[in-house]
Amino acid sequence: MTVRHLKVPGLNDIFLACIHFPSKLYCDDASQAMECTAIAEIIRSVERRFGHERTVLVGDLNMNPFEDGVVSASGFHGVMARRVAEAGTRIVQGRKYPFFYNPMWACFGDRPSGPPGTYYYGGSTQKVLFWNMFDQVMIRPDLLPCFDNDSLQVLQSDGINSLLSSDGRPNINMASDHLPLVFGLNL
Repeated sequence: MTVRHLKVPGLNDIFLACIHFPSKLYCDDASQAMECTAIAEIIRSVERRFGHERTVLVGDLNMNPFEDGVVSASGFHGVMARRVAEAGTRIVQGRKYPFFYNPMWACFGDRPSGPPGTYYYGGSTQKVLFWNMFDQVMIRPDLLPCFDNDSLQVLQSDGINSLLSSDGRPNINMASDHLPLVFGLNL
């Protein structure tokens, strides 16, 4: 993980937190959730140090938007509804936790266009989701007026070549087993 303080002359500065979590092949759900708690505290400490919460979190979380580390208050506290995130914070057991808005929920599953997730796994165990939304972008409420929901896409192509195989899944031979994201901020 890295947190970058982006300062562009004439614009408000922002924090860009980029992360790549360990794969579920090597890290269990409880370990991932605990790591989210530790990383969320690092992000909050940077925000306290500089006195603002204009933060974007983006990366391969190797977790879905509904998993404990992503949604828990002491974790990333990522919520699916912009209106909920606009409240800014929530108090849990006497402690205040800031929200992240997680627009990736709207990209999950069948919808008019785009793949149903960013990562496909069709294992032979009883519980299989097939499509997962491991790659995510989350926005703090202070940046919501700058976030363009319509710009958020799970990319299917690099503009010339498809990133999908003939079965509609990520083409590992073309690029990666994960599909990339693109989003816009109007700073």
